[in-house]
Amino acid sequence: MTPVEALERIVYLLDRSRTGGFKTRAWLRALRVVRDTDPAELEARAAAGTLDELPGIGDATGRAIAEALRGEVPGYLTKLEEERIAAVPPEAAAVRAALRGDCHSHSVWSDGGWTVEAMALAARDLGHEYLAMTDHSPRLTIAHGLDRDRLLAQLDEIAALNDQLAPFRILTGMEVDILEDGGLDLDDDLLARLDVVVASVHSKLRMDAENMTARMVLAVSSPHVDILGHCTGRLVGKRPQSTFDADYVFAACAKYDTAVEINSRPERLDPPQDLLEVALSHGCKFAIDTDAHATGQLEWQVNGCEKAAEVGVPFDRIVNTLPADDLLAWTASH
Repeated sequence: MTPVEALERIVYLLDRSRTGGFKTRAWLRALRVVRDTDPAELEARAAAGTLDELPGIGDATGRAIAEALRGEVPGYLTKLEEERIAAVPPEAAAVRAALRGDCHSHSVWSDGGWTVEAMALAARDLGHEYLAMTDHSPRLTIAHGLDRDRLLAQLDEIAALNDQLAPFRILTGMEVDILEDGGLDLDDDLLARLDVVVASVHSKLRMDAENMTARMVLAVSSPHVDILGHCTGRLVGKRPQSTFDADYVFAACAKYDTAVEINSRPERLDPPQDLLEVALSHGCKFAIDTDAHATGQLEWQVNGCEKAAEVGVPFDRIVNTLPADDLLAWTASH
């Protein structure tokens, strides 16, 4: 295991565990320094005990680098690997085994922490056949949303990566903002080019229920929208859910064949169970997605599988149980 491989795995496991914050940023900064430093210099510094003189390298990161250079598995990496992961209930494990991909993820093109290639390779290593890259649309400037030119550049990058990674497939996409009037934050010609479009509300989350309902219904009725993302906008323990007429919204999703996302992020777990049951009763399709912003977060999909299993969502109503070609046939059909 090289120092780069060791630090990549440590950052992955920190992301998976939701450690986040300063600690993850410190290890990520150290990873970037190691990538940019000549291996011979790393060897020399490890021997001289001067790794911590490199910018961004501290005691813990320097120790891990030195251990990897000696051919050892860093002690901190061993600790992270051994941390207990809660057992997955059999019903949820069966849902996860049926999934072929993930329809909502982010990269460094917007507010994610890893490249498209790194996200794709991590998804492939988890057994996925495809990953939809759905970075943010331009209006969400705080998340460095993609304007027309940047989206077109990303589409070129994805095409080149698909040539390299086949048979694994990166599906083109965007998490497009639902505007206050129910419009979509991207031109129709670009929406039509994308494989998967997730439409989400990111602003005016406290809008009154009547107007929020109309806003969401108009969005899910668009022939370009495939998935309604994190429908309540809640952040567990931090932000209450938006209010809307769930019967109207989910009836519209069923009518226009727009899937309801089961968002697997631990701080979202959206929709809540009562609304998930309403969507199920209306005959909606579902997409169990991670909304991952880092490679380790792709493992969070099991959270959504647990929610789907709890209410008994049939496998044939989960769109990402479909092979890629069948999924794309579905997204093109409505």
